[in-house]
Amino acid sequence: MNILILGGKRFLGIALVEAMLKAGHTPTLFNRGQTNPDLYPNIKTLIGDREKDLSALKRRKWDAVIDTCGFLPRVVRESAKLLSNKCETYVFISTVSVYKDYRNPDIQENYPLAELEDPTDENYTGPAYGPLKALCEYEIQQNFKGKLIVVRPGLIVGPNDPTDRFTYWPWRVAQGGKVLTPGPPSDDLQFIDVRDLANFILTLIQQNASGVYNAVGPRNPANFGSLLVACREAAGSDASFIWADERFLLKEGVAPWVDLPLWLPNSDPDLSGFNSINNVKAVKAGLTFKPLSETVSDTLDWIKTRPPVKKLKVGLDLEKEAELIKKYMEMLENDTLPRD
Repeated sequence: MNILILGGKRFLGIALVEAMLKAGHTPTLFNRGQTNPDLYPNIKTLIGDREKDLSALKRRKWDAVIDTCGFLPRVVRESAKLLSNKCETYVFISTVSVYKDYRNPDIQENYPLAELEDPTDENYTGPAYGPLKALCEYEIQQNFKGKLIVVRPGLIVGPNDPTDRFTYWPWRVAQGGKVLTPGPPSDDLQFIDVRDLANFILTLIQQNASGVYNAVGPRNPANFGSLLVACREAAGSDASFIWADERFLLKEGVAPWVDLPLWLPNSDPDLSGFNSINNVKAVKAGLTFKPLSETVSDTLDWIKTRPPVKKLKVGLDLEKEAELIKKYMEMLENDTLPRD
């Protein structure tokens, strides 16, 4: 099949191209030509800015389009309109952040969606991210004449991740020593390997599917404990884990998801269901999962190809972490940890 990717030269786009080539499909990329411009020299790349100029798409047709970079409803609307008569299927990569809230476990695809409080808000790097994605889904529904597939992944992880959120843990554990970790180790986690996501998207297209799918995993429940053990085994490090009470972490100003990536406090009832999104529909449609050990090992191998750094884009710097560990251990010994 001939498949157009809006984006295509970073993270998910890279995984999609690799999956397409392996499956014998022909990808075409549409982007500004600024990210990884030398990547895939033998693949057709159409240059354009989807906010300003879609002219490169006007005289061509494809079997499907995969929109990996739709964040603003007004921009997605124009793409949907133009591509309506140029491909049979529109695949929109949305997010589980579209849901109204996460107070309930086992959230399915028909759960109410978030609404944008300020209709002029286009800051998709903040709280408006989820509501804007929900509006993007709506715009495609209204303006694309053909099959629509909406894929709502959770945290996307693996090689080439530009955010460093998952990457922080294999990297930090590989440094060895005492690692500050948010307790308890039994806290559930959900994420999806970028390559599993890419393969699932192609499966849906090949099956001529339509509808909405929560793309989260892994198949077997993961938690912080199993993740960090997998990181230590992959790195062969001497890391030991200091499972800090969340009351201590919050009192010390440790930011969830930023200073300690993937961590969401149990004390926040609004997020109690965030790591228990229902994936039954996606699994029935063909979503499969790599073993956690493989995701961690491949991520660690990819990290080794990058220049060495003392700090990633997210996560605590090592000096701050050491200070917090020292303080936590002293308070634990003296029985002075914060209590309810």
